[in-house]
Order: sequence, then C-alpha cells, then structure tokens
Amino acid sequence: MTEQDIINMLSSNLLYLLGAAFLVFIIFQGVRIVPQSEKYVVERFGRLHAVLGPGINFIIPLLDRVAHKISILERQLPNATQDAITKDNVLVQIDTSVFYRILEPEKTVYRIRDVDGAIATTVAGIVRAEIGKMDLDEVQSNRAQLISQIQHSVESAVDDWGIEVTRAEILDVNLDQATRDAMLQQLNAERARRAQVTEAEGKKRAVELAADAELYAAEQTAKARRIEAEAEAFATEVVAEAIAKNGIEAAQYQVALKQVEALNALGGSNGSQTVVLPANALDAFGDAFKMLKGVK
Repeated sequence: MTEQDIINMLSSNLLYLLGAAFLVFIIFQGVRIVPQSEKYVVERFGRLHAVLGPGINFIIPLLDRVAHKISILERQLPNATQDAITKDNVLVQIDTSVFYRILEPEKTVYRIRDVDGAIATTVAGIVRAEIGKMDLDEVQSNRAQLISQIQHSVESAVDDWGIEVTRAEILDVNLDQATRDAMLQQLNAERARRAQVTEAEGKKRAVELAADAELYAAEQTAKARRIEAEAEAFATEVVAEAIAKNGIEAAQYQVALKQVEALNALGGSNGSQTVVLPANALDAFGDAFKMLKGVK
C-alpha cells in the first residue's frame, strides 16, 4: 500500500467520521426534552410552528428552533399599593397581591412584552374602578366580595394573553390620619348615641311597667267592687223576694237584725267604753229584740 493509498483511506475514514458526527449532532438537535414545569415555543423560519409540552419532543433541525422557554409555574407579582377614592369621597390606599400562571405561552410571547407590568397596571385600574363603586364601610366589611369582583375583572382583561389569574388578594386598606381621626370621633359619637338610646328605652320601659301595674291594680279594684255590688244586689234581691213572700214582717226582721248588729259593733269597739244613745233608739232596740225573740 502506497502512501497515497494510506492518505486516501484516512481521508475517506475522516469523512465517515465527520458524517457520523454530523448525524449524531442532527439527532440531538432534533430531540427536545421539556421539563414538567415548562413549555417550549418552536418557530420555523421565524413563524410560530408548535408548542412543546413536557416530555420527549422532536423537531426538524436547521428548520425549527426553540424560540422561547416559558415556565408554567404559578407566579406572584410584587405587592403593589395604589390610591383609590371611594363612593363617599374617602381617599384610601389599597395593598394588593396577584398570583397568575401562563396557560397558553404562544399568546403570551406574541401579544404582550412585559407580562408582569401589564398585569400590575390592569389590576391597579380595576381596583380603582371597583373601589369607586363602594362606600368606605362596604370596602372594609365586604372585602371578600370586592376581591372576587377584582379577580373576575382581571381574568376577563388578561384572557387574550393566555394567562390565568389564580388569586387576587387585598392585603390592607389604609386611611390617612385625618380620616382616621374623623372616623374615631364618629365612632365615639355613635357609642354615646347608643348609650342614650339604651337609657331612654330603659326609662320608657319602666314607665310602661308602672302604668301596667297601676292599670292592673285599678282593674282588680274595679273587679272587687263589681263583685261586692253583685253580692249586694243579690242580697237585695233575696230580701225583696222575702218581702214579697212574707210581707212587712220580713222587712221588720231585717231592720231589727241590722240594729242588733250595729249595737254589737258599738259595744265591742276597743276605743269605746261608754255609748250614749237617744231614748227612742233604746225603744227601737227593744222592739228589735222582741221581734227577734218572737221569730226564734
């Protein structure tokens, strides 16, 4: 074998080696392994060709290239503070935090340049708009409803960018010192008003209870008098019936009975030891005793 043959053989082997190396390079360039947390945007001649998902993917070397590697993990925007004016013209400072993730990277990379800045600007505008629809008391008491409205509005605004807003949080609602002082005065005045109302209601209730007690006592007195009157009426009816049946003797008997009872009452009194009566009264009592004796 001549020197020229050796040179030709080495050249031929080198070409084979170069060809094999180029083939291996082409194969490696055509294989793309995408991590679970990412998506690759592939361009062909400068135009969008495909989006590669997690796992092993194949592309055509020299024609296709991976132009963008996009993380699909959830991201958090830096906490932002923006001024807003409520419906009742109170200036507040709202601290917000937004979480999002990219669902369609082909939309994100070709429709918006600064994703974080765009979302932050959108959130600030929506927060001001929503705060302007509510009074300060509603902002502080209905924070969950406000967060839900903000998240819904942000989702609608960023839908064309292939982004999903997973959470939107209002971290704090701050007021200036003058507004805080005014609210404190209002709170103290409201507490004083409630105390006065409570005291007035207590006095009113006491008056109502006293009036009810007096009314109850009057009703009971009237009821007792009515019973007494009914008893007297019944007794009168009985006497009248007796007179109707027995004549004047029954009436004289009742008069005599009353006279005896009156005499017993005068004699039995603790403060009366001596009783002075007219003469004709003694005769009347004598007649009464005779009549009672006769009846018996």
